[in-house]
Amino acid sequence: MSSVSPATRRAPGPRIESADWPTLAVAAATYTAYALLTWFYHILPWWLVLAGGGYVVCLHGSLQHEAVHGHPTRWPWVNALVVFPSLWLWLPYSHYRETHLAHHRDERLTDPADDPESYYVSPADWAAMGPLHRTIRRTLTTLAGRLLLGPPYAVWRAAADAVQAARRGDRRHLRHWLWHAPAVAVVLVWAIGICRIPPAEYVLLFAYPGLSLTLLRSFAEHRAAAAVAQRTAVVEAGPAMGLLYLNNNLHALHHAEPGLVWHQRPRRYRARRDELLAANGGYRFRGYGEQFARYLFKGKEPTVHPLATV
Repeated sequence: MSSVSPATRRAPGPRIESADWPTLAVAAATYTAYALLTWFYHILPWWLVLAGGGYVVCLHGSLQHEAVHGHPTRWPWVNALVVFPSLWLWLPYSHYRETHLAHHRDERLTDPADDPESYYVSPADWAAMGPLHRTIRRTLTTLAGRLLLGPPYAVWRAAADAVQAARRGDRRHLRHWLWHAPAVAVVLVWAIGICRIPPAEYVLLFAYPGLSLTLLRSFAEHRAAAAVAQRTAVVEAGPAMGLLYLNNNLHALHHAEPGLVWHQRPRRYRARRDELLAANGGYRFRGYGEQFARYLFKGKEPTVHPLATV
């Protein structure tokens, strides 16, 4: 029998909880599908690469979201390693983690001054925008605009934030990009150096559609409302879209229980459905097709936050 007491015994290394094996299985399937699509890129039809590449890159983004919330392990650095390669190239994982956790301060949800993921603008920022920027922001309130212009706009905003951080000497922000460099390099070495995919084609067939699908998920996730619970939607999507977003389409449940792992959300949602829909004022969509039908060319929300005063 060991003479070392439980209090002084060395803590075990990183351990995968049994409930999180599904997350690791999805990660393995995602990287396998990505490897096959890129390795056989030159013999596959472009439309298959576009569909598969967009789906896989978006799914990887959903895995990053799970990692932010503590899955598949209880060790943040292990979770970061699981999603380390930046398949969509544009956003540092550590920066996303920081801003997304800030987004979960529900009392500030949708407020453009305090919610880093808000697509609203303040009256002051709107007044300072030029005509072209205002037109772009209005277009982003439509689903077509979010899917087509959203990806380059998001990349431009991230680049502009990085430049501003460099100018003001914000070392913490710059460290996000420093750690992001190898995450991008490993993808570029594989996709461009080994698989010989032209850079522009990788962007157009993998990164762009992957980010566009991610923006489809976030398009109607939140709305401005006085009651915090009424700001977050539920999209009752089918299995393919549920898997793509790792059930984050059940977004009101995610904000109510942010630590709940993705594969437990459907059952939990069924148990709490009436309660959640009563709390969020029935802010619900019957799948993403309903959003296309209602908002493809029609703005869903005003550009300026309707409850903002400055």
